[in-house]
Amino acid sequence: MKFHREGRLTITVTILFVAIMNIGMYLIFPSFGIWNALIVALSIFLLYIILQFFRNPPRNTTSNPENIIAPADGKVVVIEEVEEPEYFHGKRIQVSIFMSPMNVHVNRYPIGGNVTYVKYHPGLYLVAWHPKSSTDNERTTVVVKDEKGREILFRQVAGALARRIVHYSKVGDTATQGGEMGFIKFGSRVDVYLPLGTKINVPLNAVVRGGETAIATF
Repeated sequence: MKFHREGRLTITVTILFVAIMNIGMYLIFPSFGIWNALIVALSIFLLYIILQFFRNPPRNTTSNPENIIAPADGKVVVIEEVEEPEYFHGKRIQVSIFMSPMNVHVNRYPIGGNVTYVKYHPGLYLVAWHPKSSTDNERTTVVVKDEKGREILFRQVAGALARRIVHYSKVGDTATQGGEMGFIKFGSRVDVYLPLGTKINVPLNAVVRGGETAIATF
């Protein structure tokens, strides 16, 4: 299994912690008993959670300039027309994808083109499904313009558990549809803002795969 580079330090620290905990257990309780079994089980579970969280499985993106690809794994929790106040200052269709701690947390570009806007906003850590999480939480906003001049805004939003948003985008970068643009640690959501009239291809509560599911079509 391939692991994301953002998890290298966390995985290393977890392995060291598990090793020290089990060695200490053996020194304190040399005879295998209930406490030994409990600590071994807990250490295996902890290591499993960390490893699966930072997994980075390959994704096969079918490139299509007319499609908007899911930027993250998870469940579609919002599909609605909203006012986008930061960049467009007008009506857009918002599609939000919630990532649980069990999802792959790599974030990907929904379209190809040029990165025209990047801004990090410090903020709160409301639960990801809170109505104000998109505007009040810590977040990073990225806009990509395709070769036809169509712009898509997508926003990494921190949640109650997600305390670190990582993005690799800079203004002027060339975005590849389905390519990595960032990572959110320990669960949150990604909001995508689409032009009015965009055809939405997924229903509410649909489970999508980042870099593969075409959530909408221009």
